[in-house]
Amino acid sequence: MSAISFQEIIDSIESLSIEDQDYLFDLIRKRRIDNRREEIARNGEETLKALSSGKAKQGTAEEIKAYLLEDEEE
Repeated sequence: MSAISFQEIIDSIESLSIEDQDYLFDLIRKRRIDNRREEIARNGEETLKALSSGKAKQGTAEEIKAYLLEDEEE
């Protein structure tokens, strides 16, 4: 399968009707939102696992900041 250049993609999109372009942009936006949601969920799962295994620190923002700055000084 040959690669399509970015300009070819733009040209193809511009050849679509305005309605189809709007539909495509909306579809891409929704997929990006879904992908971001999935990424956030995966990060949340990893954080919960780290907390339950004791690998993650808990505390207020100030406590975590102090902990991180402490590590930098060492």
